[in-house]
Formats: sequence, C-alpha cells, structure tokens
Amino acid sequence: MINTEARIVFFGFSDVGYRCLKYLWDQGCNVVAVFTHDTDAHETEWFETPESFAKKEFIDVFKPTTLKTEKWFRKIKYMKPDLILSCYYRNFIPEEIFSQAKFGAYNMHGSYLPTYRGRAPLNWAVINGEDYTGVSLHVMEKSFDTGDIVAQEKVTIAPDEYVGDIQPRVTEAALKVLEKALPSLTNGTPTLAPQDNSKASYFGRRTPEDGRIDFTKSAREVFNLIRGVSRPYPGAFTDITPNRTIIWRAKIGEGTNGAPPGEIASASPLKIACADKFIIAEEIEEAQKP
Repeated sequence: MINTEARIVFFGFSDVGYRCLKYLWDQGCNVVAVFTHDTDAHETEWFETPESFAKKEFIDVFKPTTLKTEKWFRKIKYMKPDLILSCYYRNFIPEEIFSQAKFGAYNMHGSYLPTYRGRAPLNWAVINGEDYTGVSLHVMEKSFDTGDIVAQEKVTIAPDEYVGDIQPRVTEAALKVLEKALPSLTNGTPTLAPQDNSKASYFGRRTPEDGRIDFTKSAREVFNLIRGVSRPYPGAFTDITPNRTIIWRAKIGEGTNGAPPGEIASASPLKIACADKFIIAEEIEEAQKP
C-alpha cells in the first residue's frame, strides 16, 4: 500500500517527468515541492512540463540553475523529505541533498541499465542500432546511473522505427516502473538489485551539431542517425547541398555503382551515396547554413 503521508520532493522534466508527477498526485501522494528547469534553447517543447502541472495544483516550484549551494542544502533540509524522486531531471543533484531523504533517493533513467548510462540514452540507442531500450529506477549515487536497481522495463525498437515513435512507449514503461515501485518506496522497503558493471556503457550529451551526417559511413549508420535524432529532436543534416538540408525521414537504397561517399545522385528525391549504398531522403527541410 502506498504511504500517502511520505513527504516527496520531486525533481523532473520532459514528458516522463510530467507523467510521473501526475501519477504521484493522482495516487494522493504528498508532493511537497517540485524542482525543474527550462527547455534548452535548441529544443522544441513538445511535452507538457512538471512545472505546468505543479502550478496548476499549487505545488511549490523551484528552478535553480545549480543545486550545489548551501542555500539549497538548507532549503531541502527544511522540507524534511522522506523520499526524493528524480525523473529526467538534468541538473546534478548533490549528495548533500539526496542523502537527506529518510526513505532514500531514486532516479528514473531512460535506458535498461547498466547499458547506456549518461545523457540522451534513447537517441544513442537508436543511433547505435539497438533492438531495445528501456527505463530503470535506481538508487541515486554521486556517480551517474550506477546505483542499485529498484525496477526496470524493456522497450523494443524495430529496425525502421524513429525516435518519435518509440518515446511514448518509453514514457509508458516509466509509469509502469513507478506504479510497481511506489508502495515500497513510500514505505522505505524497496528490494534492490546491484548493477552488473561489467556490462555497463556510458554515453554523453548530444548537441544539434552531432546531427551532421557523415556519408563515409554505411547507409545503415546514416539511416540510424536520421531516425535517432528526427522529430521532436533537431534532426540530421548535411551542408553538401546549396542550403543546409535536414533529413527527417529516409530509406536505404541500392549499391552506389562506384559513386564516392557524399556524391548527390539525384536532387528529387535527394539521393546521396554513402560508403556502401545510397540513402534516399523521403522528407527534407531546407534551412540557412549558420
């Protein structure tokens, strides 16, 4: 049974943060504060935010640029948290804060740990051609995404699926994990399983420039990049055309008949040689080169 008296300090962002916060509230949980942040300048805000939900329900909202100050250590200590939950919150949460939770502090990470620790795990999984990803709720530690697992769910990835097709399933998986774990978390009795560090992998944050297409790679690698950073993300692009061309959707063609990587074989549809085959754009957008 969920302990609705447990004082929860919630850190969150994105659609996962919004949906998890709403789930806690719908279960009658005692969310005493919400910490969040603004969308990055290059991002499209395609989701409802924890901030919007918290303000609607009159939950206190805080958006510090950093938590690594005595002010926030004291502020959260004053809140007397029983439980700290982080769901896609991007800023670093210091040990001086997460150690204050009586029942522990836990983070919802967007991969099937121990693989894909770090930033942008779903994008990286698609770019690297994985056939599954997942979500994992784990104990918060000083190092990122290394703590013992409370619960996790796998999410399959088909070889032609785009990141925007997969993201809603990741969100639903996060809700399943939270639903499964919440009674034990709010009572301070979760069952924990250590991660197998021998299977761990780590990937860093991505920037829009990381979407630049390298046509010396195979057509499959180029296709995976296109589908891994397509909408709602900034998109894969090339500057070998007169204007910058963002390729939102594409397919793999036949062999290049000796055409060198980066050679444009057709302008409509845009067809460009990769190391082994052509990549054929199915949806493009032209933009000015920076």
